[in-house]
Amino acid sequence: MKRKLKNNELNRISIPEFKEANKTPLIIVLDNIRSLNNIGSVFRTADSFLIQKIYLCGITATPPHRDINKTALGATDSVSWEYVENTIDLVNKLKEEQVKILSIEQAEQSISLNKFTPSTNETYAIIFGNEVKGVSQEVVSKSDEVIEIPQFGTKHSLNISVSAGVVIWDLFVKMNQN
Repeated sequence: MKRKLKNNELNRISIPEFKEANKTPLIIVLDNIRSLNNIGSVFRTADSFLIQKIYLCGITATPPHRDINKTALGATDSVSWEYVENTIDLVNKLKEEQVKILSIEQAEQSISLNKFTPSTNETYAIIFGNEVKGVSQEVVSKSDEVIEIPQFGTKHSLNISVSAGVVIWDLFVKMNQN
């Protein structure tokens, strides 16, 4: 019979150890995310995969907030984050720092996530957009690539926290195979 592990058996690292750990070269950009629960969930996913940083842009709320904390479960303390009002200003700054910009969106000439291979020694900023409007056209136009999650049902719409989990996991695995 299989036995579930207890919390003290999970080999969790401390917040100071997290801050010192080598990070996955991924930056998450949340562009005008309305749901505080989605924001908290993305923080928790970012913690799970040692993400470098989260940028919160536009109307995206910032910690500390009760509803963000409810889903983040403390990840707002471990994951580095910063608020930037204008997403385009951030994209321009990241491009100057040689960060590759990936919008997660359904668009012409998008690359299917399963066909995208990250380059070694590159840092990527992954942009997730508003729950209704998605990533703005202006941001999509400035992106180095647009990545699309293949979908086969009737909705062709995933919750932002689910999209973040799928994309971060996929890129994390691909980056760690090299």
